[in-house]
Amino acid sequence: MATITLRGQPIHTGGNLPHIHATAPDFQLVNSDLEVRSLKDFHGRRKLFNIFPSIDTPVCALSTRKFNEHARSHPETVFLMVSADLPFAQKRFCGLEGLANVVTLSMMRDRDFARDWGVLIIDGPLAGLAARAVVVVDEADRVVYHELVPEIGQEPDYLRALGALG
Repeated sequence: MATITLRGQPIHTGGNLPHIHATAPDFQLVNSDLEVRSLKDFHGRRKLFNIFPSIDTPVCALSTRKFNEHARSHPETVFLMVSADLPFAQKRFCGLEGLANVVTLSMMRDRDFARDWGVLIIDGPLAGLAARAVVVVDEADRVVYHELVPEIGQEPDYLRALGALG
């Protein structure tokens, strides 16, 4: 369990991020075409997971925009934006913003991803959503970097995350 804050008030996750050098937990998430995607779909590529509560909030939207820009200079990496939003909302947002360099994935069918990756918020007003985190996974599906952002309203450390891409 980890403690983070929402507007300065403590809230908790139900676990911890995967350990550095550990194999990333498998998952089943839904893409914008309502297709189920798992870790094996991205095996052999570097992966940057930008995990957040909802794409319809200012900081989540901003981080998606920023990682979309960085993805242009990292074509060997897939940038995965993961939230509990419906795929329709994710697709609408990316379409309106012209974001074509990131892949959105939804936890709409269950919260196993958030639970297994240690980011499921278990109390407070955002219970059931994912905490803000960035996890970088290498081509062999090993975790090489992670950050659980301490305050939900704070942006992740983009430079450290991008530096972990190698």
